[in-house]
Amino acid sequence: MVKLDKIYTGGGDKGATSLGDGTRVPKHDLRVEAYGAVDEANAVLGLARLHVTGMADEMLSRIQNDLFDLGADLCRPQKPDAEGMEDGPLRILPSQSARLESEIDSMNTELAALTSFILPGGSAASAHLHHGRTVVRRAERLVAALIEREVVNPEALTYLNRLSDHLFVAARFLNDKGGSDVLWEPGANR
Repeated sequence: MVKLDKIYTGGGDKGATSLGDGTRVPKHDLRVEAYGAVDEANAVLGLARLHVTGMADEMLSRIQNDLFDLGADLCRPQKPDAEGMEDGPLRILPSQSARLESEIDSMNTELAALTSFILPGGSAASAHLHHGRTVVRRAERLVAALIEREVVNPEALTYLNRLSDHLFVAARFLNDKGGSDVLWEPGANR
């Protein structure tokens, strides 16, 4: 576990930061951008949780913990010959993505059919989840770019892809199971 006695170190004052393995990189490094977007998504989900209870809060709590796992995964570069990821640094596992799929399927059975694209909004919780979904999509794009340059746990990208779907479905679920979705009306203001 992490133990922080001092929050500031001054080590980043010149624009560099340390990865989980101690490697120093610029703060604008693609890997740092990727796990920074994951952290931002987690913060947005914290806002959404202020507006939910019960099952929705439990799901978002699990997801927030997963996002810390994902940040830990991304902040520790993977060696090209790494085997047995579970025995080494913390990595996102297929079971975490599978849980998201199961929750998506469960919520989706109760949703009204889509008849249009949906605008972010409806309830406060749904608006925050749509915001979180867009941040997750950015994290996904950054991880996809990182994968082109470095070795990255492929499950990280799968998890983010599934999470954006999950947040979309959850946002609809919290909008009266789709009944209060705000639908796009093409050309409505011409």
